[in-house]
Amino acid sequence: MIYKVSYAVVGKPHLGMMIDQDTAPQVGEQILLGADDEVCEIVEVQDLMPPMGDFAYLHVTCKPVEET
Repeated sequence: MIYKVSYAVVGKPHLGMMIDQDTAPQVGEQILLGADDEVCEIVEVQDLMPPMGDFAYLHVTCKPVEET
């Protein structure tokens, strides 16, 4: 299965991207997004439509991870 994933980051309207992945993203995972590889945590995963053949379309909402 190939997952076509749309990423959006809360509070950062210009930080996000579309990525093709072999595995589905999961809530709690962290991902690097943007030109500066900002670390973001996945807070929500939604199906955009039912899977079609070998493709699934997902929308992921993330939040920036605070550096400690």
